[in-house]
Amino acid sequence: MQKSRPCSWFVYLAVLLASGVLYAISCAPGALWQDSGLIQYRVWRHDLEGFLGLALSHPLYYIIAIGAKALPIGAFAHRVNLVSAVAGAVAVANVYLLMRLWLDRHFPAIIAALTLALSHTFWRHASIAETYTLWTALLLVELIMLLQYSRTRRAGYLYLLGLCNGLAVAVHMLGSIATACYAVLVIILLGKKIIRWKHAVLVALFWAIGALPYEYLIVKQMVQSGDVLATLASAAFGDRWQGAVLNTHLSWEIVKENVALLVLNFPTPNLLLFFVGLIALVRTRSTALFGRVVAILMVLFFIFAFRYTVADRYAFFIPFYALASLLVGLGTHAVRERIPHKALAVLIAGCSLLPVAAYAVAPGLARRAQLAPVTRGDVPYRDDIAYFLQPWKTGYTGAERFAREALETVPANAVIYADTTTVAPLLYAQEVQGQRPDVWIITGLVRSAGAPPYGEEAFAHLAANRLVYVTSKRPGYYPIFLVGHYELIESGLLWRAVKSPAPPG
Repeated sequence: MQKSRPCSWFVYLAVLLASGVLYAISCAPGALWQDSGLIQYRVWRHDLEGFLGLALSHPLYYIIAIGAKALPIGAFAHRVNLVSAVAGAVAVANVYLLMRLWLDRHFPAIIAALTLALSHTFWRHASIAETYTLWTALLLVELIMLLQYSRTRRAGYLYLLGLCNGLAVAVHMLGSIATACYAVLVIILLGKKIIRWKHAVLVALFWAIGALPYEYLIVKQMVQSGDVLATLASAAFGDRWQGAVLNTHLSWEIVKENVALLVLNFPTPNLLLFFVGLIALVRTRSTALFGRVVAILMVLFFIFAFRYTVADRYAFFIPFYALASLLVGLGTHAVRERIPHKALAVLIAGCSLLPVAAYAVAPGLARRAQLAPVTRGDVPYRDDIAYFLQPWKTGYTGAERFAREALETVPANAVIYADTTTVAPLLYAQEVQGQRPDVWIITGLVRSAGAPPYGEEAFAHLAANRLVYVTSKRPGYYPIFLVGHYELIESGLLWRAVKSPAPPG
């Protein structure tokens, strides 16, 4: 085994601290919109299972976030957001360590770490409550174990690889793509008699130990529902995403959007180093097994994200970005081996910082180019162009401001039918901050305590007895059964649903 020198651990801690400070500064201070807000809500409710199917349960993340909730430091929502920031910093430091062990060089390892740290989507998800940074940190530990195994052939590293991948699956089902790759690797090693059956069994056992939080939820639902096949489908795809997961159709619109996302994450000439690193990876001999697995994983993660059709598919490129950062580091090493001038090192280091400037000017450039918002565009106190294009969320309190003002302006015992973007900050204000417990907040996913279930009949009954509001007038963001029966009248930040007058005669 190649041992890391003491100074490597000093640099590892320095990278961890630097990225931790960056993400702590960029981290959102409070309640958030949409999925991130629902994550905060689930942590508050100690909900490990969720309401969108087992594939979206992410139990290990919630176990850790619930632990962070108990810390008596700052606001609850900020603590949850900081879980992503800390995990992101660990992931960046793990990139450094992996490259340092692989190449035995500091400079390319630091460039690789910077490349991931400042990539748009990863940085953005290190600034809000999300599961991806924790999952990425575990993926990189898996690769460290794989690298060490490829060098030493010690089965213990395979056991740790299995354990870490099981933990990763318990965080996010993206880990199952790597699971399939590692399973094939173990089968090949068995076929070549490099390992024995007892080793393969132990790898599987360690994997099962790591994945225990997810396995617990699967077994629990099987017992409660009695439907094994439906439970397995939920574990693989969630409640409604089987078509998106298995999608094989690509439109030119999706292709163009994906290319734009890739450029957004690497707005620097250092992107060329990725292709240099790809060539170097093909030619490498000293760690051929490790290099092959990295290449295969990169292709698998890229293909999965590129033809995925969910609205937030940009997040599913994160594993590819993590592996691409390794190739940028490898490309840096290859170029430096041929041109060992300090001026080139300074140029590469300078270019690695260019994404910060690119993200700072991106919203202004997008407006001048008259680009439409990448999201819905009608959320109060959210400039959608800046909110998406700038990964940092320093000081952003738009979601809390919306929830506070919306709840302050409705009369006693009002009902708010919220959409999935706005429901989380409303429930956060009500349940965590104690605002307006008399108001019922209802969606098809979650609702206030005591509120009736979402549905047309319940809505009609409520509208006859209370003032009912919706959070958006945009089609698709208010209940479809209002169409043709109710008019939406603007009322501050909300829209009041009023029964349409009966047609004459």
